[in-house]
Amino acid sequence: MSSQSDRDRQIEHLMDCKPLPEAEVRTCDQTRTILVEEWNVQPMKCPVTVCGNIHGQFHDLLELFRIGGSAPDTNYLFIGDCVGFVVYVI
Repeated sequence: MSSQSDRDRQIEHLMDCKPLPEAEVRTCDQTRTILVEEWNVQPMKCPVTVCGNIHGQFHDLLELFRIGGSAPDTNYLFIGDCVGFVVYVI
């Protein structure tokens, strides 16, 4: 198993636009194989627009669609629980 320093080195290597050695890429592929079987990992078609938590705000959702395009023409991934406690909550 990789240590934090190994992962940091790999990230630094990639940020310098250098490829990882083949053995390390295989480790990434094996990790992906395991993660896609998790119940909370859902397949998505690329490209994906990643959005922060809108806290259930309907007007914020409309603004995201206005800027990024309507679903299903644009794929969105919302990070957060989408729960809000204000007036215009979804």
